[in-house]
Amino acid sequence: MTQKNLLKAVLSISIFLSTFNLSAQEIDLLLKGGHVIDAKNKINSKMDVAVKDGKIYRVAADIPTASAKKTVDVSGLYVSPGLIDIHGHVFHGTEPDNYLSNGLDALPPDGFTFRSGVTTIVDAGGPGWRNIDVFRKNIVEPAKTRVLAFMNIVGQGMRGIEAYEQDEADMDAKLTAAIAKKNKDIVVGIKLAHYIGHDWDPTDKAVEAGRIASIPVMVDFGKSLPPLPLEDLLLKHLRPGDILTHAYRYDQEYDKNGNMLEHKQAIVDVKTQKVKDFVWEARKKGLIFDVGHGGGSFNWSQAIPAMKQGFVPDVLSSDLHTGSMNAGFKDMANLASKFLALGMPLADVIAASTWNPAKVIQQTDLGNLSVGTEADIAVFNLRNGDFGYTDASGMAIRGKQKLEAELTIRKGRIVWDLNALSAPLVK
Repeated sequence: MTQKNLLKAVLSISIFLSTFNLSAQEIDLLLKGGHVIDAKNKINSKMDVAVKDGKIYRVAADIPTASAKKTVDVSGLYVSPGLIDIHGHVFHGTEPDNYLSNGLDALPPDGFTFRSGVTTIVDAGGPGWRNIDVFRKNIVEPAKTRVLAFMNIVGQGMRGIEAYEQDEADMDAKLTAAIAKKNKDIVVGIKLAHYIGHDWDPTDKAVEAGRIASIPVMVDFGKSLPPLPLEDLLLKHLRPGDILTHAYRYDQEYDKNGNMLEHKQAIVDVKTQKVKDFVWEARKKGLIFDVGHGGGSFNWSQAIPAMKQGFVPDVLSSDLHTGSMNAGFKDMANLASKFLALGMPLADVIAASTWNPAKVIQQTDLGNLSVGTEADIAVFNLRNGDFGYTDASGMAIRGKQKLEAELTIRKGRIVWDLNALSAPLVK
């Protein structure tokens, strides 16, 4: 063979091997060496996660890097499904005095989701049947975050506590259910909040709408004056699968002599520090208890004794709005860290932020890393140290661990990278 022919042969072989390697790179993105926690698939061990065409392609040990176009080393980090926040307020708008319904107190979703590992957020009551179309056009469609909704039983939505949310004439169970079914791609439940009257009609209308539409009801309870009994709400009005949000809230009340009164809506008895018997009964019935932290709805005085007695939340959620983001709440990673500090195992914290909420809102294609599902993934660093965590009243506890979102992936694309793990280094 002449030298010229030899060079041609070598060139041909090089081109073949290059083409072979490209064809062998069937994976778009490979997360290598992380500890995967996936409650649905009962995974809690070191695994690699492969993504192709925006979907989960494979979850297994030691997937070859040669099969991937891009590999990100996540050794020492925790990999989970993207978090699902089932109680946020993202119906952001510019209408004055519209509170959390196309108003300034709600927040645009993408600025407050990916940075804490959240890939799906559910607006809890911002839109009602009168403005769900505005919510879809202005919030759902332009957002990179997956945005869903609990539609308010009030037609105007969460537009204002006194002016609109007390209007029982605007609470129509059949119409609400009909519009919810028409928008079933984004409406996953019905919301009742902030009612200060002393009758059960709004609750029963919300439950009726949920029954007709076959979706759960979320209730923000405790504003009624005089108070309506929480026991009656849980055992007589709500159905299995319905949700009590702000489960660890305690609003202090005093008589004219300054003596603290028993709070009828608290799950922990203020005097005995015991979880009330009817609360355990409600859990057995199938009621869902959601954190809904917010700016004023999570208190250590309820959470600590409840957790010590084994009354853990079914779901972690934010109650995200302008009044909570810079207050005690911070973000979903911070909330998860609070429950680590309360003794909740990491796997349970992740489950309560992924697979549990997916089941609650009947969206079981979310909150897991099953092959073929949309690749919504969060990667966390579990830091060790001395950290402080505040509740809604400004009281603090210390914790030895803190979760931070290192990477967030939505539909297979990296949308948050805290420490440039996925970026090439400058040469």
